[in-house]
Amino acid sequence: MAAIEVDAVFMEQALELAARGRGFTSPNPVVGAVVVKDGAVVGAGYHERFGASHAEPNALREAGPLARGATIYVTLEPCCVWGNTPPCTEAIIAAGVARVVAATRDPNPAVDGKGLGILREAGVDVDEGLFKDRADDLIAPYRKFRREGLPRVVLKLAMSLDGRIARPPGESRWVSSEASRELVHSMRSEADCVMVGIGTVLADDPLLTDRRPDGGARQPSRLVLDGALRTPVDSALVAGATEVPTVVACGGSAPRSKEDALAARGVEVWRVAEGDGGLDLTEVLARTAAAGSIDVLSEGGARVARSLLEADLVDRVAFFFAPERFGPQGVPAFADLPDAWWERGRRLEGIRFRDVGGDRLLMANVVRPTGAAAGHAARGHAADGSAPAR
Repeated sequence: MAAIEVDAVFMEQALELAARGRGFTSPNPVVGAVVVKDGAVVGAGYHERFGASHAEPNALREAGPLARGATIYVTLEPCCVWGNTPPCTEAIIAAGVARVVAATRDPNPAVDGKGLGILREAGVDVDEGLFKDRADDLIAPYRKFRREGLPRVVLKLAMSLDGRIARPPGESRWVSSEASRELVHSMRSEADCVMVGIGTVLADDPLLTDRRPDGGARQPSRLVLDGALRTPVDSALVAGATEVPTVVACGGSAPRSKEDALAARGVEVWRVAEGDGGLDLTEVLARTAAAGSIDVLSEGGARVARSLLEADLVDRVAFFFAPERFGPQGVPAFADLPDAWWERGRRLEGIRFRDVGGDRLLMANVVRPTGAAAGHAARGHAADGSAPAR
């Protein structure tokens, strides 16, 4: 095979390894590494959890003395700064690795390009950019956090073909199929945090956990947008707060007695700024990222969805379309998001469709207007909304 084809084979393996770290490494990125000597893999590893050894040292440790003169394929530029672990560049140089193939650069300003530069100065042959788009997709939450101090937000909604997230009054059947709901549990397992509005809590009393028979190895934290602190102290979320981290974000005027009651049951209460439209979502999400959750799955209702979109806080959408119409009496998916939202330069990119148990899943990245990512000048405010979420 040509050299580029050989590189592609081993980088594919590194990318597959990196994906195993989803949900465990935040606020660090997921990274995979493969050490190859004379055309054979002699070491492989990935960043398994935050605070643990990085992918490169794990792979080099497995390779042992065979790493000398070998090539290491890594999905992200090796770090060159001390954190919880030593710099990976030092480990690579000390092991005598001859060549490094990196898929993409680290968006951390302390590393960006510097790690590769250190390796080159040490006489290591460096190539970069192989499968860059795929590697960038893997570290999308980390990239958002490094560039904006905010988590990546995936907006998940289940809706009818005519864009309704709930059936007309009196009809309480699920919107999506059982297979779609199981896939959502899988999505939760890879997210750091699941976010809903108080309307969803009051309407459905959800758990927001991964309850698949073969899942549940880790659970995302839960975040409720609840301006007036209406979350019931006997709700399922509060009952499980000592086992699964649970945060309720409220406004400054919410009753202190209710805050004390929730805190006594293990719920963390954040008081944040609010305006005419509700809680300041930008502040809520900044605190979420600062707490270590850089990948947020929003399962809130129509008004939460609209607030996130209008504030340009959504990075990716996951829309499950059920093969039926609910009609005008159903609840609109985005609380009548105005046409002006689309007219300001937003678009969906990288659209993919998938059949899930009779439903059709649309997944795509949201491309925001130029300048919207820089500080989110229009602060996001969230009203309470509801939608089925369990």
